[in-house]
Amino acid sequence: MHSIADGEMGDDPIEAVFRVAVLANHGVTEAKQRWQPMMDYLSQRLPGNRFEVVPLNFTQMDQQLLDHRIQFIVTNPGQYLSLSNELPLSWLATMRSRKHNGATYAIGSTIIVRADSPIQTLNDMRGVSIVASDPQALGGYQAAVGLLNKRGIEASSFFGDIHFLGFPLEPLVYQVRDGSVDAAITPYCTLEEMVDGGLVKREDFRVINRQRPEGYDCDASTPLYPNWSFAASDLVPSPITQAVTQALFDLPADADAAIRADLMGWTAPVSQLAVIKLYNELQLHGGPPPLYDAARKWFRLHREPAIILLCIFFLAPLYHLWLEYKIRQKNEFLMATERQLKDKELQLERMQSAAIVGEIGAGLAHELNQPIAAITQYSEGALMALEKLDQQDLQHQQLQEVLTKIYNQSMRAGSVVHRIRGLLRRRRSGNSPLFILPLLQESLALFQRTIEQQQVALQLRQQGQEQALLGDSVGLSQVLVNLIKNAIDAMETSTEKQLLIRIDYQAFPSEREMQLQQPWLLLEIRDSGTGLTAPINQLMESFATTKEHGLGLGLAICREVMTEHQGLLQLENRLDRQGCRVRLWLPYQRN
Repeated sequence: MHSIADGEMGDDPIEAVFRVAVLANHGVTEAKQRWQPMMDYLSQRLPGNRFEVVPLNFTQMDQQLLDHRIQFIVTNPGQYLSLSNELPLSWLATMRSRKHNGATYAIGSTIIVRADSPIQTLNDMRGVSIVASDPQALGGYQAAVGLLNKRGIEASSFFGDIHFLGFPLEPLVYQVRDGSVDAAITPYCTLEEMVDGGLVKREDFRVINRQRPEGYDCDASTPLYPNWSFAASDLVPSPITQAVTQALFDLPADADAAIRADLMGWTAPVSQLAVIKLYNELQLHGGPPPLYDAARKWFRLHREPAIILLCIFFLAPLYHLWLEYKIRQKNEFLMATERQLKDKELQLERMQSAAIVGEIGAGLAHELNQPIAAITQYSEGALMALEKLDQQDLQHQQLQEVLTKIYNQSMRAGSVVHRIRGLLRRRRSGNSPLFILPLLQESLALFQRTIEQQQVALQLRQQGQEQALLGDSVGLSQVLVNLIKNAIDAMETSTEKQLLIRIDYQAFPSEREMQLQQPWLLLEIRDSGTGLTAPINQLMESFATTKEHGLGLGLAICREVMTEHQGLLQLENRLDRQGCRVRLWLPYQRN
């Protein structure tokens, strides 16, 4: 025969032996008779492995588990929680009681007295002598102490005399019957089992604080807690643990092992929250500690000084917190003031830069206006001369097309210069009805060669019926050119270059416009570039740029143009892939 270290599941002819400790609450002999068929069942389900039952009390089970002399335990959830604080245990299954319609909550305390006892209620038990099984017994003691605590009764000073008799449980009932003690705290259903076995008569006893939950077969004095648990030590191999768990779940209710163990089967582990709450109330076995008792007694004897000390104890931290709050408030005010000064300094620098750029821009606009006007006049004169020649050959048509493009672009350049001069002089641009699609097509035409050279996949989508809006065509063209250029520049190092432009003529920027049925025009530009690498607010500021040779004016101009149109400019990184998404919202009716 070999221990667990000598064999694994299925390693015939080597036999691995697993020792299963069970709580012998009715004695060693009864525990072996009850649980040996269950061990035989597990041995049969796991060939090449043998399971042995080891009946123990609470103390023995703790010690043998710490010494690694047992590999599995079958005990109440109270001891399981206590052991799991010291050793890693795997909770495999919870027992379903053969009584009470297979209930999984079947542990509690029943406080019994003689039928002729003057004790009628829990309050009548003050100063009486009682017996119980063990201070670690969940149903045999701790559940009753929890009940007393909820009633505001301290169990440690409530009873006159208490003795713990250990296992088996039958002597607890005999002590009450013979008048040796006034009362006994017994595990749930102990009295009924002894009556069924012919050991005592039911009419000789009475249950204090009697209650019987619906569907249950026994009387209880306390609430019920989860039934016994089947747990494994961390030394047990995982395949063995899984196989044992499956075997427990597969155990039929009519199997000999289930009948002999007085259970209907096993189920998934039930939550131990009720037991945890009980132990928290008991402060881990046995009620309040001695220091707590001493403090309460001192408080009763010195009530007035204690109240003063408590006031100081609570007021001192509050005063400390108030001082910290005031200091933190002052610090935040100073930090806010410092931030405001830095912001003002930064604004002053930007205003100075803007003034310098304004002067330069005004000079450039003035100097460029005359050459652009000359180009416009020369191209217009050349077109008029070509018309007089009245030739229709291919070369004539190509020359006329080139001159027309020169004339259109010079007119556009003149409009841009005129608008820049208007911005520098703080004049509002003229607005007129326009369609956004032609402006977009003209802007894309400027980048046609760049798009072809960089092999950018361009897609243009439209949704809804095209409508005209009131706006400045030159300003909106500047916005579109800036945004398209930014998108192309961002994709310069990308392997996959995709530029998607979508126009929705019936979009709603918020629920308010949707309720009022006032649609806006939405133009969305998506690229597959590097995305935004700085905060949006920072990128919108003048002279803020992430490009090596950028001036930081493009997005600032775009924002100003959109503000003049009472529209919205939104920038964000794409969620579906790398890249940036820009959305322009333009109202059809401007208030």
